[in-house]
Amino acid sequence: MLPLRPEDFDGAVSDALDTVPLELLDMVDNLVVLVDDEPPAGEPELLGLYEGVPLTERDSGWAAGALPDRITIFRGPLTRWCADEAELREEIAVTVVHELAHHFGIDDQQLHAWGWG
Repeated sequence: MLPLRPEDFDGAVSDALDTVPLELLDMVDNLVVLVDDEPPAGEPELLGLYEGVPLTERDSGWAAGALPDRITIFRGPLTRWCADEAELREEIAVTVVHELAHHFGIDDQQLHAWGWG
């Protein structure tokens, strides 16, 4: 498919975040969501990446000087993976939820079991 303009892709990521229940968003702590063109070298099909310390692994001293956790959504593989804009927007939403779940300490095995793999 033809890629979305960067601002439209960013808007789709924002729209995906808007679908997350406020009760969950209220529990998010020290997290930023970014968009990048491509994933790290050697992982060309990676759609998203969570980097940080999940909430379930933080202790009372964690926050002292801690940088925000990061979720990065990768424009290139998502665009290549999807046949049309509707599919792309759906896959962006799935990827955002998947990576956000890692922030809450949910691993890939559980996400796959729930259909969010």
